[in-house]
Amino acid sequence: MEIQPGKTKAVIFDVDGTLYDQKKLRTLIAKKLLTHYLIRPHRFRDLEIIHHFRKERENNHSKPVRDLAEEQYLWAAEKAGVPVAKVKEVIDLWIFQKPLQILPACVYDGVRELFANLAEHEITRIIFSDYPAQDKIKAMGLEADGFICATDPEINRLKPHPRGLEIIMKRWALSPEQLLFIGDRDDRDGECARRAGVPYLLRVDKLARDLPCFTSFANLF
Repeated sequence: MEIQPGKTKAVIFDVDGTLYDQKKLRTLIAKKLLTHYLIRPHRFRDLEIIHHFRKERENNHSKPVRDLAEEQYLWAAEKAGVPVAKVKEVIDLWIFQKPLQILPACVYDGVRELFANLAEHEITRIIFSDYPAQDKIKAMGLEADGFICATDPEINRLKPHPRGLEIIMKRWALSPEQLLFIGDRDDRDGECARRAGVPYLLRVDKLARDLPCFTSFANLF
């Protein structure tokens, strides 16, 4: 599958693991974490907080919630036995701030060129992530025409719930066949697209026969 100017009106991008090499980023962040906490052993429990935050988001991805933006911190706080304020402090530093310094070196080849080509052909570029992504997109040297996040009040659900894609179709007045959703996880991004009836592609390291996927962004346009 390729992006087809004239037919494809908007391309929707997941961020983490889709636009950049997440394994590379986590390896580099892990080095920073070790360097940081080896000289601060009294704060070593921060690593436990990060672990619980990520794990509980995975475990509760299908759980209906009143306020995802807040409850995601409560899940980790309960598991780690620390105040919610502490969780927010640690996650803001290591999930939202520190990676911004490393992201430019982790962007997949062809991503910046693809974003530029989409703009040239007047194809709308929409970011749909489970985390707020404006700062990440800026750090990667990219520009987007819109941002949708799972923690937005009108969505309030993690993928694979299709509400995010449904909001995009409503907000931009587009039908499913006018969209292309690009992600990296079939159980989240692929399933989200299938539930919404939206065409999708998955960025993978190795092609799979049973999935609509690609290995290089250079092959999409």
